[in-house]
Amino acid sequence: MPIVAPNTEADWVSRFADDVIAESERRAPGKPVVVASGLSPSGPIHLGNLREVMTPHLVADEIRRRGHEVRHLISWDDYDRYRKVPAGVPGTDPSWAAHIGKPLTSVPAPAGSAYPNWAEHFKAAMTGALAELGVEYDGISQTEQYTAGVYREQILHAMRHRADIDAILDRYRTKAKDTGAAGAPQGPGAKQGQGVKQGQKKPDEAELEAAEGSGAAAEDDGSAGGAGYFPYKPYCGGCGKDLTTVTSYDDETTELAYTCAECGFSETVALNEFNRGKLVWKVDWPMRWAYEGVIFEPSGVDHSSPGSSFVVGGQIVREIFDGTQPIGPMYAFVGISGMAKMSSSKGGVPTPSDALKIMEAPLLRWLYARRRPNQSFKIAFDQEIQRLYDEWDALERKVTDGSALPADTAAYSRAVATAGGELPRTARPLPYRTLASVADITAGAEEQTLRILSELDPEHPLTSLDEARPRLDRAENWITSQVPAEARTIVRAEPDQELLATLDEQGRESLRLLLDGLDSHWSLDGLTTLVYGVPKVLAGLAPDAKPTPELKTAQRSFFALLYQLLVGRDTGPRLPTLLLAVGADRVRKLLAG
Repeated sequence: MPIVAPNTEADWVSRFADDVIAESERRAPGKPVVVASGLSPSGPIHLGNLREVMTPHLVADEIRRRGHEVRHLISWDDYDRYRKVPAGVPGTDPSWAAHIGKPLTSVPAPAGSAYPNWAEHFKAAMTGALAELGVEYDGISQTEQYTAGVYREQILHAMRHRADIDAILDRYRTKAKDTGAAGAPQGPGAKQGQGVKQGQKKPDEAELEAAEGSGAAAEDDGSAGGAGYFPYKPYCGGCGKDLTTVTSYDDETTELAYTCAECGFSETVALNEFNRGKLVWKVDWPMRWAYEGVIFEPSGVDHSSPGSSFVVGGQIVREIFDGTQPIGPMYAFVGISGMAKMSSSKGGVPTPSDALKIMEAPLLRWLYARRRPNQSFKIAFDQEIQRLYDEWDALERKVTDGSALPADTAAYSRAVATAGGELPRTARPLPYRTLASVADITAGAEEQTLRILSELDPEHPLTSLDEARPRLDRAENWITSQVPAEARTIVRAEPDQELLATLDEQGRESLRLLLDGLDSHWSLDGLTTLVYGVPKVLAGLAPDAKPTPELKTAQRSFFALLYQLLVGRDTGPRLPTLLLAVGADRVRKLLAG
């Protein structure tokens, strides 16, 4: 179907785009619009962190659609300290704890990784997912920026104004103490974290695990030892860790002395030549706003609190770096339905790569596009994914016939295409629940799968499984990776003669009516009519009669009988799909005995 241009009425993306374009023209007329995200590859980068990218991506893409030049920066905070060994990461063991305090790019990758260090290992999965999602961005490695001396002037400037920075921070330290607010120092991880605003539901244990799942730890906001406050932290020349304390600094010569609490190493360096260290997070972030000219950058809801990085950063960027704080919407929590099972087995939370194994990229984009940033939502890894796909397919039908609401049309359009073009899609988008049921029954056998799918609509038969891909592949992946073995469907090899022998006259008649109608109803729609119609005919009604409460009870009993005779339990895949999958000859064998 043709891609529909976004209808911008009641569309949150367009409203932000309006504001961002206006602000960019006010600040930097004629220059590219700059939006930004920050990701810390300290472990698996999860679906909560993806909101950090998708929110500015959608706004940037709308700005591109309007003909403006825009840069979406993703800062990889790979020069942050390694703070702990994440649970459940394959190829790691407690020995990785010896690297705590080093930059993420100086920590070995998990055993067996194809990548040179810890940061690159976890960046790789995210970059692959972003490519599949159609996210266009400029990646910036903070390791490369700092070690190349790109921020040297900004560092020297911050050190000259260290007393002013300390005074700004102290305002919020005092406020946090007075109000009891969450003014504890926060690092880049907090930026992508999912905090709690007043009035919001408190996260459950799984949500807290998701918030913890990626991003660097809370950092201090600078050392304030006997020599005073310093907003810069050297990595030790002896052990490579950041467990250092600046003991003196000379503004004229830029000589900086430090000692390491880990290994006892100490040295004096010239900061105007030294590149092995970084500004502390609460100074680093606003410094980058000013350096890059960022107009738009979202952050987690924890930044509504006094002392948070975004709030403090607004003061520091203006008073220290002569810059302006970006437009910064707070984004809410992204939960996972079905995450508990994954957490127990993997020790972590799902990543965008995990989600893209079981759902197509447009569907995942849609989940982020249809909700305002301050609205929380869940991504389904359990049976709910089938309902989600039903909702998506219904929306596509409404968009096609013009009956969708403007905001829904806009979200759909942003999901299926970017300013650069359409995302890959399934040629014949058969219902996900049908594909999942077929994959469940056939265990992925392609010949049998094609036979079943080609019989769904005999007037327009599927001629190749490629027509049903990539949705078919996603459904198969969901069945094999998310559905427990005990919940999989196994068709009986032989009839249940004991059950057949105990049927009363009505039970035997219901099976006869079904078997007699198989040939004339052998399609998905036809079999749906048949299985719902048999109890109606038994009750002396027309096959298309409206169901009554009594009739619904009779239908449930009939369905349970069929499931018992076909798969040995009371429930299973939708019966029309199950009958097609089993095949007419085998259905006759199992139901007639």
